[in-house]
Amino acid sequence: MSHNDGWEPVTRLGKKVQEGEITSMEEALQSGLPLKEHEIVDQLLPGMEDEVLDINMVQRMTDSGRRVKFRCVCVVGNRDGYLGYAEGRDDQVGGAIQKAIEVAKLNVISVDRGSGSWEDQAGGLNSLTRKAEGKAGSVTVDVIPAPQGLGLAGAETVRNILELAGVQDAWTRSDGNTRTTVNLAKATFNALENASQARTPDRAKRVQREAEGGH
Repeated sequence: MSHNDGWEPVTRLGKKVQEGEITSMEEALQSGLPLKEHEIVDQLLPGMEDEVLDINMVQRMTDSGRRVKFRCVCVVGNRDGYLGYAEGRDDQVGGAIQKAIEVAKLNVISVDRGSGSWEDQAGGLNSLTRKAEGKAGSVTVDVIPAPQGLGLAGAETVRNILELAGVQDAWTRSDGNTRTTVNLAKATFNALENASQARTPDRAKRVQREAEGGH
């Protein structure tokens, strides 16, 4: 893992972080500037953990024979509202894991946590504020707010991702071919991303559009 001592940022967002203009991940995500350097996340969220959910050998026939690559599915999170997901491919297992971790950091989202039930005290962050749904391939995952103390009910992959995101209580439901870890993980991440985007302020969306060239 690289330490940021020798990091030379090349993007506007990276420079703002290194110069201390942006000091939190929330500010970085709301800046509307694209996140293209994983060192930004290393600096703003030093407590990030990573978990490899699946490693698969992918074989491909080419003119020169059979090529073998490894595909790694990985999530990163700080167990406190920030989560990233990615897949990485490489000829070596270690390389695939490293790529997946770095790309997962570039995909970091802020998870919209809140009290899971009207019975809970206001201002809690143990669950989600609203039901979230995500899809990937044939798999659909629903994450439903639950009261404090319920814990996480559902498939192990889904639970692992919610724990890394800092969600402690939720009902979850998954349909489709849930044996494929990659789609189950992607659908869970998509659900949390959909729930967080629903709340992105219009101003941040506008800034992001402008930053991406007005598309």
